[in-house]
Amino acid sequence: MSQTFRLSPVLAATACSILASAPLAAQAASARQTVVGEGQRISATLSPGIRVGNLLFASGQLGDAKDTTIAGQTSRALENTQKVFKAAGSDITNATKCTVFLTDVKDFGGMNGAYTKFFPSNPPARSTVVVAALVVPGAKVEIECMGVIP
Repeated sequence: MSQTFRLSPVLAATACSILASAPLAAQAASARQTVVGEGQRISATLSPGIRVGNLLFASGQLGDAKDTTIAGQTSRALENTQKVFKAAGSDITNATKCTVFLTDVKDFGGMNGAYTKFFPSNPPARSTVVVAALVVPGAKVEIECMGVIP
């Protein structure tokens, strides 16, 4: 008797991210560098960014939950991501893959409108996932990106 198993989109995206970065774990620990953008800080549970060689992994960034618009929150999340890229000596236009987490699928159009302003041409690969909630009350979007440092 055969069984079919279904992975949730979030679990699948997490598994792909882990598998994609697995070869990097083999590199020496000294090659791993914490990246902190202007006005950001490291917490006990995460770093704003991690650089390994010429690769950059920016943690999920939120917008300002006080701004109730999806466009405003998306812009702020990407501005925060840009700070991580800048601190690593790169630019958000060097992002190669972004994952967008939305709390409401109806916000996709507004998010996409703000998102395209940051990537007017040659945008990175992207996945968009709808989730039940984010860690900050009122947050509508979280965006994480991976990229290269030229």
